[in-house]
Amino acid sequence: MTVYTIMKSPLGELLLVGEETAAGVTLTALGFPGEDDGRPGRRRAPELFTEAERQLHEYFAGERTTFDLKVAGGGTAFQERVWAAVDVVPYGTTITYGKLAAQVGAPRDRIRAVGAAVGANPLLIVRPCHRVIGADGSLTGYAGGVERKRRLLTHEGALHPLFV
Repeated sequence: MTVYTIMKSPLGELLLVGEETAAGVTLTALGFPGEDDGRPGRRRAPELFTEAERQLHEYFAGERTTFDLKVAGGGTAFQERVWAAVDVVPYGTTITYGKLAAQVGAPRDRIRAVGAAVGANPLLIVRPCHRVIGADGSLTGYAGGVERKRRLLTHEGALHPLFV
């Protein structure tokens, strides 16, 4: 069964969605609430997201730099390859779309496809797609909005607050 909860964060409310299993919950999406939050077939179950919420609160408090949560894939083989590369971009650093493309073996003419895969990431913050930036250092594209991307990168120390 698909379950969800909404939690408060420094970025505003976060929507956590998962699949309930005998062992708990597998996180399938983390994003910002929208019009489709009350989709039929979803059951609100905040008690199943206690660990995810704890880790997110620790992240926002500056006490956590990585997440240890059970997450689902759900992408194409190419998306999964890109997401795996995004998963290992260290806290407090950034990578360009071009360098990310090179890491996953995508030719230069496929950088837009890499960008689309990054943009399709359903697990914002937990899978740190906010750490992927333009070749010129610009904060392009983020499903949560560029201002939230700026705030996340500043929080992690990848952007100096005086320059944001």
